[in-house]
Amino acid sequence: MVVSKWGDSLDLAYKIQQEGNEILMYIQDKASREVGYGFVKKTNSWEKYIDWADVIIFDYTGFGEIADQLRARGKRVFGGSKYTDLLELDRNFGQDELKKHGVKTIPSKEFFSFTEAIQFIKKNPDTYVIKPCGETQELKQLLFVGNDEAGADIIRMLQAYEKTWGDAFGAFQIQRKVKGVEIAFSGFFNGKKFIKPLNVSFEHKKLFPNELGVSTGEMGTSMFWAKDSVIFEKTLQKLEKTLAEHNFRGHLDINSIVNGNGIYPLEFTSRFGYPQVYIQQDGLLEPIGTMIYKIASGIDFDLNVKKGFQVGAYIVVPPFPFEDKKSFELFSKDSVIVFKKPVKEGVHPIQVKKINDQWLVTGNTGIVLLVTGTGITMREAQKTMYNRISNIIINNSYYRNDIGNRWSEESDKLLSWGML
Repeated sequence: MVVSKWGDSLDLAYKIQQEGNEILMYIQDKASREVGYGFVKKTNSWEKYIDWADVIIFDYTGFGEIADQLRARGKRVFGGSKYTDLLELDRNFGQDELKKHGVKTIPSKEFFSFTEAIQFIKKNPDTYVIKPCGETQELKQLLFVGNDEAGADIIRMLQAYEKTWGDAFGAFQIQRKVKGVEIAFSGFFNGKKFIKPLNVSFEHKKLFPNELGVSTGEMGTSMFWAKDSVIFEKTLQKLEKTLAEHNFRGHLDINSIVNGNGIYPLEFTSRFGYPQVYIQQDGLLEPIGTMIYKIASGIDFDLNVKKGFQVGAYIVVPPFPFEDKKSFELFSKDSVIVFKKPVKEGVHPIQVKKINDQWLVTGNTGIVLLVTGTGITMREAQKTMYNRISNIIINNSYYRNDIGNRWSEESDKLLSWGML
């Protein structure tokens, strides 16, 4: 059974069903409950099926305390814990835990007042990043990366947020900006240890190619699998004992900036990453349902994965990355998804429903599909992915055409720094 916050894990549930398992899906957000119609069986009351389920999958943060309680009752649960929820949702807690475990962090300070934050920057001029905390961090357009060496652009942005958001903005961090290559390491944890190999990924967050435009959270990702890494040893591996103490059984990702001076962790993602999980799925050589069952059961094993690279790009529709119900209903809702050739390999439905075997756009975010490609080289993986995208017609849709392009430059830097 999949317990989802917004229906983001539809394709995961659909894949597990295609592998021959009986699946049931619950979506917490009422506005998203059309997602998955026609793909998987759904319920509006997942608690009734706790005893029915062999494995319960929680696909987002916020379910950690419930997951802990169910594990204590002997249920197989894949997802977060109260501890790992805090790692992601409370940025200060996450940074404090890194320091406690001997991991070097980027200097940062939490604020509840825009005025206090502005005074801090004036007294300590530097290049900074604004990072919302708690639920506000889900609004990726609020994260702002400054470029001014005195922090003047950050001050202007804080003044604008104060006028438009006021106290509703909540807590936020001001973090010193560090230049380098942004890289994420992640692993599946079985209650005792990280399962090898590890996943190494490179996110493409801006709306337009060449990292232009608004930050969307994610437009696509490139990745590969690695048995070991100095970055893993100096970050995630240091938390292994603590994660075992909390009986965590799920997926944990840490995003970092790496340069010639070292590794600087930015933040945790203590659940499936999106679209990361779908691209990972195409890199596995074993059923993902079986893998999740083994992790939730605490079994020690090695992942069987493909060699080479995997890439994935979102296909989105208006008003993404913004929320505007009227615009979505006018331009995008119930738009048909047409395949020129009847081939759906590497095509992952996100906010989609199916009527009479026809895929239609639904939900409310504008994220329609994730299309993937794999290959021994990054270029081969990219070619496969974009060939698959060219087979799809969705009115008013758009996507980035440069996912994976940074690899040639960034891999050279990482190798020269001894990080690969």
